[in-house]
Amino acid sequence: MKAIFERRSIRKYLDIQISKENIELILKAGMSAPSAGNGQPWQFIVLNDKKMLYRIPEIHPNSHMLMKASHAIVVCGDMNRKNKFVEELWIQDCSAATENMLIMAQDLGLGAVWLGVYPMIEIVEKIKELLSLPEYIIPFSIISLGYPGETKDVLDRYDESRIHWNQW
Repeated sequence: MKAIFERRSIRKYLDIQISKENIELILKAGMSAPSAGNGQPWQFIVLNDKKMLYRIPEIHPNSHMLMKASHAIVVCGDMNRKNKFVEELWIQDCSAATENMLIMAQDLGLGAVWLGVYPMIEIVEKIKELLSLPEYIIPFSIISLGYPGETKDVLDRYDESRIHWNQW
């Protein structure tokens, strides 16, 4: 629970590489997320090539932290695995996977930030091209990862005024 309450978006990183073991733990956390009908409509692309990490900010205006990141993980929706009853549930499933990975990164002492990609179509198309994604794969989010080069205060975001019991 501590990792959930202390997780913050970290955009500054130290020049230290994350181990493959920690990347695998983050990916396992993502794949442990709930998904509609257990469809698990996700695919993950791990980026650690600095050339690739430098190219994404040319496409995504809010991703400059990637130039200092150790790794990034692109969370993608696999349209061949989407829910057969409600197709758009892949969005929720990929959101759950992304959040699980952010929490695991926090638990491992890493810094991370969620960069939204879908539904910004121009960014989606350029990321697809950059990563040579097949047509049925949609980039959903990018998680920037590194050892934190900044600290942020823990925030208490609990707001009782947003809670409604039984009806509005």
